Order: sequence, then structure tokens, then C-alpha cells
Amino acid sequence: MKRSLFLLAIAVLLVVAPLLFIHHSDFGGTDGQAEKMIQKLAPHYQPWMETIFEPPGGEVETLLFSVQAAIGAGIIGYIIGVYKGRANRKEEAK
Repeated sequence: MKRSLFLLAIAVLLVVAPLLFIHHSDFGGTDGQAEKMIQKLAPHYQPWMETIFEPPGGEVETLLFSVQAAIGAGIIGYIIGVYKGRANRKEEAK
């Protein structure tokens, strides 16, 4: 139990550390490029919404997206494992 808590703490630290130490970055993604292109094609366009949280740099945004994808993959993998386990137990019961 101690080991899994230790590993969880390390994982959380690896996710949170870039948010604390990276203050500015020049790395940009497709969102920024799309915004520039929209401003070029339609200069009077006003966005419908504003961002709630602006990460300090592009790397942090990529990190958050990757964490979101990993959590989603973990949930999907867990669900598939549960159904596979149920199917195996039904086969063994017969």
C-alpha cells in the first residue's frame, strides 16, 4: 500500500511540477495558428467565449491534454477489463 501511494505521489508531482516552474514558452499548437488565421481572414470576428484558464506555456497545455488522454485510456481499459473478467467468470462457471 505504501508503494502505490508513493508512486501516485510521484505521478502527481510530475504532472504539477511543470505548472509551477514553466512561466513562459514559445511552443505553440494548432489553436494559436487557427486563431491567427481567423484574424487574418475575418479581422472583425469576435470569439463567443473566453478561456477560463490560460496555461503558462504550450508545453503545459500539451501535458494537460496528455494527462486527460491517459485518464480516458485508463477508464476505457478498466471497463474493458471488467467486461472481459465477467465473460471469463461466466465461461468458468459453465
